[in-house]
Amino acid sequence: MAIQKTEKIWHNGKLIPWDSAQIHVMSHVVNYGSSVFEGIRCYAPPAGPAIFRAQEHTQRLLDSAKVYRIDVDFTREELIAGMVELIKHNGVWPCYMRPIVLRGYGEAGVNPFNSPTEVFICNYPWGKYLGSDAEQGVDVCVSSWTRIAPNTLPAMAKSGANYMNSQLIKMEAIINGYVEGIALDANGYVSEGSGENVFIVRNGILQTAPLGNSVLPGITRDSVLQIARELGIPVVEQGIPRELLYLADEAFLTGTAAEITPIRSVDKISVGKGVTGPVTKAVQKEFYGIVHGDNPDRFGWLTPVPVGSKQPVSV
Repeated sequence: MAIQKTEKIWHNGKLIPWDSAQIHVMSHVVNYGSSVFEGIRCYAPPAGPAIFRAQEHTQRLLDSAKVYRIDVDFTREELIAGMVELIKHNGVWPCYMRPIVLRGYGEAGVNPFNSPTEVFICNYPWGKYLGSDAEQGVDVCVSSWTRIAPNTLPAMAKSGANYMNSQLIKMEAIINGYVEGIALDANGYVSEGSGENVFIVRNGILQTAPLGNSVLPGITRDSVLQIARELGIPVVEQGIPRELLYLADEAFLTGTAAEITPIRSVDKISVGKGVTGPVTKAVQKEFYGIVHGDNPDRFGWLTPVPVGSKQPVSV
């Protein structure tokens, strides 16, 4: 999906023109992939734009930076205030937000400590990541590329370098005619797709891989777990063998971009009856009801953005 340019980008505490958000080709991040980032959605409920789980996303950004020993000169609250300021100024919502913390232009070589830290926040319109009909189900495959193993790269950090693995998984899926690919961890258990977490339902029990399976601690993943427990759906966090994908009654992907997307088939094998199942529908209904303002924000997930009379953009 092409990026739609907006007016300003937040950079180190100031709003700058979109086209001025540039880095040097010899920046550490270009040569060695030293960045951490987030993907955050701002929805458009009737009461006005609201950022989904801004606190948790921003904390994960800072946690990722801490793992890689990247010093960030802004607090969680300052970064959230930057997001609010950016949305208000650009007048663009619903939207996707991309905060990035990177190591910039300083020294050559792998040693990162003498490269300055740069912080950017962008926002732009973005619709359904997996297509307008994705809520009806998508076809996925198990990739020949596996998810990074523990103690190779920090899987709990959302770093740019980790997504080289995700790119291989995504490209393989596209080349083979699928929407998404699902990775396996070092032990052959399902961990996640090219950025999303994976859930299955079997015999009424909702199951997803534990964080020890090299999965990213997804914010939408956590949201689904909260909703499921409130609905009284039994939840188990344990490894998912590949064959359980074929034997599941239901399966779905979660992620900021994918939101909650049912899986219709895996490796051309139908999941259940090949349609969205009742557990997935129940979780979807509660999730979308909250973010679209149809249900109360009982979990405190939405950060309102005070705006004037500008209307939301169409996506």
